[in-house]
This record gives sequence, structure tokens and C-alpha cells, in this order.
Amino acid sequence: MKQSNLLMACLCLLLVCSSCTSRLVDFTVISTKNIDFSQAPNFKRGKVRNTGDDRVYWILSIPLGLPSMKEAIDRAIEQTPGAVALVDGVVSSKFIWFVLSGYSEYIVEGTPLIDPSLANCIDLESPYNMVAYNKKGEIETITALTKEEYEEMRGDIVPAKK
Repeated sequence: MKQSNLLMACLCLLLVCSSCTSRLVDFTVISTKNIDFSQAPNFKRGKVRNTGDDRVYWILSIPLGLPSMKEAIDRAIEQTPGAVALVDGVVSSKFIWFVLSGYSEYIVEGTPLIDPSLANCIDLESPYNMVAYNKKGEIETITALTKEEYEEMRGDIVPAKK
């Protein structure tokens, strides 16, 4: 009797908590930016893959908006200064539902394609760069870092995982 009650409770919990991730598309090149293809021979491929997402929450089966694939692509591209597109990536859709709330989102992952003329002299050979912005959101300085410098600065900002 106790085992059947436990089984029934587990089944009810599974019915009210669910999630699903779907791979929507693999892409060779994707962008929401205007690209000057006359400069394409000068484009550089980034060293690190970027991920961007756009999430919308649901409360009592009512969505609080619609997730935007364009916004997810923009967020992934804008992580790298001078990036104009993403290459060799994937777009996924994710949905998670808990008892009374959940969310749906688009997730975009790809390698940035960088236009050096827009990168403001960023060191494209180093995967570790520090970018300082002014109050208007414009890039003031870009400093290439070693891995050790990056790890030290990261430790000051992000607490270590336990």
C-alpha cells in the first residue's frame, strides 16, 4: 500500500514538472547585423563559442511575453566586440514547467565571426580580453590578458564554486 502511494505521488509530480529541449536548426552562418561582405576576407574567427538566450516566464499557464530568437542571436553576437555573425552553431528551444510556473526560451550558440575594423584593435589572438566601457556604452579601452591575469581577475569578481 505504501509503495503504491509513493508511486502515485511520483507520477503526479512528473505530470506537474516537465521540460523539453528541442534542437531547431544547425547553421553555418547566422546574423541579425548588417555585414559588409566586401570585408569578408579580413574577418577572423573567434576562439571561444558564445551563447545567448531570450527567456520568457509563465505563471499559471499564462505567458508573460514571447521569447525572441533575434534577441537571443543579438545577445550571442554582442558578447564579442567587433563580432558581426556567428558560425558553426545551433539554435535550440527550451521549455520548463514546474507546478505553477515555468519558462520558455531560445538558446543560440556559435563561434563569433569578427570584423577587425569594428573590433577596435582588440587582440584577436588572445581569448582573454578586458573591455572598459564609458557611461554611454562606448568602448574606452581593450586590454589583452594572459590566462593567469584573467583567472585572478575572475576570482575577484566571481566567487569560487565549492
